[in-house]
Amino acid sequence: MIEVVCNDRLGKKVRVKCNTHDTIGDLKKLIAAQTGTRWNKIVLKKWYTIFKDHVSLGDYEIHDGMNLELYYQ
Repeated sequence: MIEVVCNDRLGKKVRVKCNTHDTIGDLKKLIAAQTGTRWNKIVLKKWYTIFKDHVSLGDYEIHDGMNLELYYQ
Protein backbone atom coordinates (compact mmCIF):
# COMPACT_ATOMS: atom_id res chain seq x y z
CA MET A 1 0.00 0.00 0.00
CA ILE A 2 1.38 3.39 -0.97
CA GLU A 3 0.08 6.90 -0.35
CA VAL A 4 0.09 9.42 -3.21
CA VAL A 5 -0.44 13.14 -2.67
CA CYS A 6 -2.20 15.09 -5.44
CA ASN A 7 -2.16 18.90 -5.40
CA ASP A 8 -4.18 21.06 -7.80
CA ARG A 9 -2.50 24.30 -6.61
CA LEU A 10 -5.96 25.85 -6.08
CA GLY A 11 -6.08 24.90 -2.41
CA LYS A 12 -7.08 21.27 -2.78
CA LYS A 13 -4.59 18.63 -1.68
CA VAL A 14 -5.73 15.00 -1.74
CA ARG A 15 -4.01 12.00 -0.12
CA VAL A 16 -4.95 8.67 -1.68
CA LYS A 17 -3.94 5.17 -0.58
CA CYS A 18 -3.54 2.66 -3.42
CA ASN A 19 -1.39 -0.25 -4.60
CA THR A 20 1.51 -0.12 -7.04
CA HIS A 21 -0.24 -2.49 -9.44
CA ASP A 22 -3.29 -0.15 -9.71
CA THR A 23 -3.61 1.79 -12.94
CA ILE A 24 -3.69 5.57 -13.30
CA GLY A 25 -7.39 5.22 -14.15
CA ASP A 26 -7.99 3.51 -10.78
CA LEU A 27 -6.11 6.32 -9.02
CA LYS A 28 -8.25 8.92 -10.81
CA LYS A 29 -11.41 7.15 -9.63
CA LEU A 30 -10.16 7.23 -6.03
CA ILE A 31 -9.33 10.94 -6.35
CA ALA A 32 -12.74 11.64 -7.89
CA ALA A 33 -14.45 9.91 -4.96
CA GLN A 34 -12.69 12.25 -2.51
CA THR A 35 -12.96 15.51 -4.48
CA GLY A 36 -16.42 15.12 -6.00
CA THR A 37 -15.26 15.67 -9.58
CA ARG A 38 -15.77 13.23 -12.44
CA TRP A 39 -12.79 10.91 -12.92
CA ASN A 40 -12.59 11.43 -16.70
CA LYS A 41 -12.11 15.19 -16.17
CA ILE A 42 -8.96 14.65 -14.07
CA VAL A 43 -5.47 14.92 -15.60
CA LEU A 44 -2.46 13.78 -13.56
CA LYS A 45 0.99 15.15 -14.38
CA LYS A 46 4.51 15.18 -13.04
CA TRP A 47 6.47 18.05 -14.59
CA TYR A 48 5.55 17.74 -18.28
CA THR A 49 4.66 14.03 -18.25
CA ILE A 50 0.93 13.37 -18.61
CA PHE A 51 0.07 9.99 -17.12
CA LYS A 52 -2.06 7.66 -19.28
CA ASP A 53 -5.03 5.79 -17.77
CA HIS A 54 -4.09 2.21 -18.71
CA VAL A 55 -0.51 2.22 -17.31
CA SER A 56 0.11 1.06 -13.73
CA LEU A 57 1.67 3.16 -10.99
CA GLY A 58 4.60 0.76 -10.73
CA ASP A 59 5.40 1.20 -14.42
CA TYR A 60 5.56 4.97 -13.93
CA GLU A 61 7.71 4.38 -10.81
CA ILE A 62 5.26 6.20 -8.54
CA HIS A 63 6.33 5.48 -4.96
CA ASP A 64 5.03 6.06 -1.45
CA GLY A 65 4.66 9.75 -0.55
CA MET A 66 5.09 10.99 -4.12
CA ASN A 67 3.47 14.28 -5.14
CA LEU A 68 1.51 14.53 -8.40
CA GLU A 69 0.00 17.56 -10.07
CA LEU A 70 -3.79 17.49 -10.43
CA TYR A 71 -5.41 19.33 -13.35
CA TYR A 72 -8.97 19.47 -14.65
CA GLN A 73 -10.02 19.31 -18.31
